[in-house]
Amino acid sequence: MPALDSRGVAGLLREYAQRTALRGGNPYRAKAYSRAADSLAALAVPLDVIVAEDRLTEIPGVGDAIADIITKLHKTGSHPSLEKLRKEIPAGVLEMLAVPGLRPEKVLRLYQDLGIASLAELEAAAKDDRIKKAKGLGAALQTKIVQNLAIAKNGEGRFHLHRAAALLAHAKESIRKARPELKRVTIAGDFRRGCELVGDFAIVAEAAKAERTSIQSAERLQILVSDHKHFGAALLFATGSVAHIEQLQALAAEKGMRLDADGLHKGRALVAGEEADIYKALGLSFIDPELREGRGEVELALQGKLPKLVTDKDLRGILHCHTDASDGTETLESMAKATRQRGFEYFGVADHSKSAHYAGGLSVEAIAQQHREADRLNKRFGKDFRILKGIESDILADGSLDYDDEVLERFDFVVASIHGRFKLDRKAQTQRLLRAISNPHTTIIGHMTGRQLQRRPGYEIDVEKVLRACAKHDVVVEINAHPWRLDLDWRWHRAALEFGCMLSINPDAHSIPELDHMHWGVEMARKGGVPADRILNAMTLPEITRYLRQKRRSLARAA
Repeated sequence: MPALDSRGVAGLLREYAQRTALRGGNPYRAKAYSRAADSLAALAVPLDVIVAEDRLTEIPGVGDAIADIITKLHKTGSHPSLEKLRKEIPAGVLEMLAVPGLRPEKVLRLYQDLGIASLAELEAAAKDDRIKKAKGLGAALQTKIVQNLAIAKNGEGRFHLHRAAALLAHAKESIRKARPELKRVTIAGDFRRGCELVGDFAIVAEAAKAERTSIQSAERLQILVSDHKHFGAALLFATGSVAHIEQLQALAAEKGMRLDADGLHKGRALVAGEEADIYKALGLSFIDPELREGRGEVELALQGKLPKLVTDKDLRGILHCHTDASDGTETLESMAKATRQRGFEYFGVADHSKSAHYAGGLSVEAIAQQHREADRLNKRFGKDFRILKGIESDILADGSLDYDDEVLERFDFVVASIHGRFKLDRKAQTQRLLRAISNPHTTIIGHMTGRQLQRRPGYEIDVEKVLRACAKHDVVVEINAHPWRLDLDWRWHRAALEFGCMLSINPDAHSIPELDHMHWGVEMARKGGVPADRILNAMTLPEITRYLRQKRRSLARAA
């Protein structure tokens, strides 16, 4: 049989990963196979070339062992271990692994005990209440399945931003190596638009000679090659969104022009082929890719009222980070030094509070010890860098924070967050947040809706009411930059700005590498249309010190 391409091998490797997960044992092995399959799905160079040149281990997530498996799958279309696994479980059972929160051992129980062998059968069993009656499964699992089936369907084939970034960066580099004559190799698609989940993998490149091709190089990746004359239009259309392009085309028609993937035309004449020139010829300010969702950005551009979006360089400090005092992996000193090395002016530690037993929440004695350490380090750092003393205080079920006022007064800032009791009804959950916001010690509301992308939906709240309360009480709204959260959802940012809220881009970092999650928070803020002057940690060290001091003075006067 002919050798399999990257698409075919990725599919088999993904199946291998799923069947390995169902077999049990080391869970990291199955995850490694799955990550390697994802990398193959975004491969920019034909797999047979990479195999022939013995370059498989250059692919992200592919080591020697997985390279051997890929080679076998590529050449024969199968693998002895995969064939053995196929005899154990029907193919349809693998579909159920896509449901968030449904672990392999539970999938196996559903198949073995209830005979459920596909996603469709799982949905039917949940609707018929068959799962909650089964011993060892129960009502809680059934509720989770019903809730998360929609996530499984909507998130299929989409990647978290940081994972998509790694795959696309490798694809881009591969194209440059394989075809060095190409210029302006640019990532497009929904990644360029800063979407929180990425499914549209597209790269546009400019050929030195007249060349215009579209290549489906792998399962997901589309490579568009254009000549210089039409590159900008190709990039515009490859970036999207559909709604944005349609609005531009309607505007072009109103002006007696035609916009397509070849450029902006008037009759047979090409009016503009570069992105910026197309917008200018349509009478628009340049619209940043993150805003191109058909949500009023064209009207704002016509009026010259587009916001100047925040950038990575605008951020002056980092807030809401964890250390090994709670559930982080690094010391306060290591995290602060790493923050300083990245060019920031302050590091806001915010370890978990005492109610977070699962995360090593800080006792009052531990707080005092951490503050002494912060004071010692601040003396060493001098005036150009400072550790700000914060806490991520749990919002209890009744909306109170889990320290007394006397303890909360010791902090420079308080991040108030919900970490449990997610199933309260919308009214109760909203009231819970409103009480926390009205607490004068609260500085920031952390990950407001509690969502985890492709894992769980956020809890039910009246977001508008909560945002209005934040504006009223001068409480900052967090844009949690962890790529699994990206909460508050960018679709609410404009409302937050209109109500008068300040926002803060926080990495929720538990290790040094996670400090770099800040970039994904910036992407979300840009997508939400947020300018730097509405971001708390775009303030300089003197500015944020003054801001927090004034808030504490207001608190003292109120007391």
